[in-house]
Amino acid sequence: MMEPTNFAILGLGFVLGLKHAADADHIVAVTTFIGDEKRVLRACAIGLFWGFGHTLALSAAGLAVVGLKLPISGRLAARLEFAVAVMMVLLGARLLATMHSSWHRRHRPVDWRFGLRPLAVGLVHGAAGSAALTLLALSTISSPLDAVLYILLFGLGSIVGMAAVSLLIAVPFYMAQTHLAAALRPIQATAGILSCAVGVYLGVDAWSGV
Repeated sequence: MMEPTNFAILGLGFVLGLKHAADADHIVAVTTFIGDEKRVLRACAIGLFWGFGHTLALSAAGLAVVGLKLPISGRLAARLEFAVAVMMVLLGARLLATMHSSWHRRHRPVDWRFGLRPLAVGLVHGAAGSAALTLLALSTISSPLDAVLYILLFGLGSIVGMAAVSLLIAVPFYMAQTHLAAALRPIQATAGILSCAVGVYLGVDAWSGV
């Protein structure tokens, strides 16, 4: 039977997942996709796709480390962080390159494949954060099963958190498109430049461990 303390820790995992979704690099990465979208609900779906990818990577890493006792080396963790940095620069460059043409396309058919890119970005973010999360889970929870549950609840929190964050991000883009078209491109450009800047910062920080 699970101890009350573990219930509290598992609940904390969900709350920390909510908070984790609001990390700067996560928000900026998702913003580069939302800045290319016209519809608020579609933008929220982007956040959900990111969250699913993030949780999938965390769950896989958690099962490998907790269940199979496979270690995640410091060098591997640094390389994953560097991969995130490169990805952030590419996402920013993509938004800057496409921000003019994408908003001038009047109609875009609904295509389930639009979620593949944020899903992939979530996978990379989840893989990069898996080392710290599994270490935290193992250091605070004695039961391997409870540790895996902690990771899953953390991932669920990140899904819910990013969906909410995506909604908050999408509203200004939608308002700019609808009521203040002149402000739209500067907002997009700011998001693209910020993504590149965050990527460079993360890359410099991770390079020493690569």
